[in-house]
Amino acid sequence: MNEIEIHGKKFIPYIAFEEIEQSIKEMANKVYEEYKDETPIFIGVLNGVVMFMSDFLKQYPGNCEISFLKLKSYEGTESTGKIQIQMDIPMNVEGRHVIILEDIVDTGNTLVELHRILKEKNVKSLKVATLLFKPEAYKKDLEVDLVGISIPDKFVVGYGLDYDGYGRNLPDIYQIKS
Repeated sequence: MNEIEIHGKKFIPYIAFEEIEQSIKEMANKVYEEYKDETPIFIGVLNGVVMFMSDFLKQYPGNCEISFLKLKSYEGTESTGKIQIQMDIPMNVEGRHVIILEDIVDTGNTLVELHRILKEKNVKSLKVATLLFKPEAYKKDLEVDLVGISIPDKFVVGYGLDYDGYGRNLPDIYQIKS
């Protein structure tokens, strides 16, 4: 892994794909242990979740269904603090066990909106599994049920995470260079 540049900003290697892969395998097994007798619905938050969700589902040994929704909260490297629903969940989730798969949880603003959306849909249970979690940035009371990797409050790209649309396709995760 070498230093990279996106839109004039430099990013340094941070988390190698092998570490990400191991974390996802452990997460999938933990979720399976809880839901092995059920058919949960995994809901991915687009666009950043695509790589994580794909790899998570490959590791999940049980029955499941999948769906997506799309929210927007970032401009450049900063959270706007406002959540826009760009695509709602296109299936009925009422009375179902729902596990939200997130690429990253930082401020928690998106998480609050997801809880609101899904509570209105009367789900049976709701859990959140995130690949990356920034505990220093998280300011909400909602529980994050399953965390793959905790990271400091620095901007990251790669493995689905982007900087103004670029970097999502990188297999590793890079941190902005100070």
